[in-house]
Amino acid sequence: MRNKTFSLRKLALISAVALAAGGSAVVHAQQSTDLDVSATVVASCTIGATALAFGDYDPIDPVALDGTGNVTVTCTQDAPVAITLGQGANPGGTSSDAAPERQLTDATNFLTYSLFSDAGRTTEWTNDATGSVATTGTGAAEDHTVFGRIDGAQSSAPAGAYTDTVVATVTF
Repeated sequence: MRNKTFSLRKLALISAVALAAGGSAVVHAQQSTDLDVSATVVASCTIGATALAFGDYDPIDPVALDGTGNVTVTCTQDAPVAITLGQGANPGGTSSDAAPERQLTDATNFLTYSLFSDAGRTTEWTNDATGSVATTGTGAAEDHTVFGRIDGAQSSAPAGAYTDTVVATVTF
């Protein structure tokens, strides 16, 4: 009986060890995969302008009156950009995007003027590719001065306030 008791104790001990070992060694299943992450940066621009105010104009004086305004663009880094200026709200009879005849008006009378992209006022800023201002976006605001000129001696213009509105466009 002693052998039988020893065997039962031995069997119980082996079973307890096996059960304890099996109970503490829980196996978890695991799998993994890649999560692809992407984004597309699109070309984008914003545009703003500050007024070009010529001030007081003497229509008898033969000297032209100059003034400046500003167009500000903020465009995506490295985006190719073209800035154009329209013909204005009161274009002359033969005005075109390539050769704008811009005019200020008091609702009845007109004063002709021009807009340029250079301080020497030799390159007219137009509404087509030939007279646009080309630049490359930097991601930061970029100021572009608009150089304006009213030719002197427009003596047929009576006294009064003259205005015009020119559309500034950024193409990217």
